[in-house]
Amino acid sequence: MPSIRSICALALPLILPISVQAALTGTAPAPDVQAYAAAYAAAVQERARLAEQGLADAQFSLGLAHEKGDHVVQDFARAAAWYRRAAEQGHADAQVNLGMLLQYGQGVPQDVAAAATWYRQAAEKGHAIAQFNLGLLLANGEGVAQDFRQAAAWYRKAAAQGKAAAQFNLALLLENGQGMVADAAAAAEWYRRAAEQGDADAQEALGRLYATGRGVQQDLAIAADWYGRAAQQGHEAARAGLGRLHAQSVVAPAGWQR
Repeated sequence: MPSIRSICALALPLILPISVQAALTGTAPAPDVQAYAAAYAAAVQERARLAEQGLADAQFSLGLAHEKGDHVVQDFARAAAWYRRAAEQGHADAQVNLGMLLQYGQGVPQDVAAAATWYRQAAEKGHAIAQFNLGLLLANGEGVAQDFRQAAAWYRKAAAQGKAAAQFNLALLLENGQGMVADAAAAAEWYRRAAEQGDADAQEALGRLYATGRGVQQDLAIAADWYGRAAQQGHEAARAGLGRLHAQSVVAPAGWQR
């Protein structure tokens, strides 16, 4: 099962003076570099002040700045500290990002069980990335006892919000009957939703189902189309599948080369 790292990249916008905002949006002449630098520095200081006062959005934004090295020195330990302060106030994005640092041991000792706890708190608020990440830990038995049934439940919640990686992983569990009764038709539908978002793994899987007639009516032309879409993204299994169809004299999608 693929392990897809997903980090929320939301940030509290820095509040700049009206004149600087106008220049940046093209509604006024650009300010000189010194004026912009001074305005930005003031905005950074204001964000830090609000974070120190306990504003969760500012704490999250400051954590993100330290994680990315955005106009501050990159410092994962400081990022984790600010994320934790926001997470403890129930900030879902901060809970997810703190979970990521804990899961991978960036700036803090690696603690996958703690990461799962923070993911769960955000997941219960409806955060799709947290739902997917928690599902992944449950499916892999990392930091928590392996539980395909619970993994499928969290994948389903994230999949319903349109997260392609969750749609693919849910389809995989449905196809293989892990955590639920195998249902190839339902798997095909979730693969389709992810494939339509451009997920190459899902496109290859959907091509495979159409090639074999599993969960869908066999249709080699449709199989070739989905294989072709994945192959164009460099998916080797899709290229191999398309090659097999080509050998059977099935017309390959336009633009595809073996």
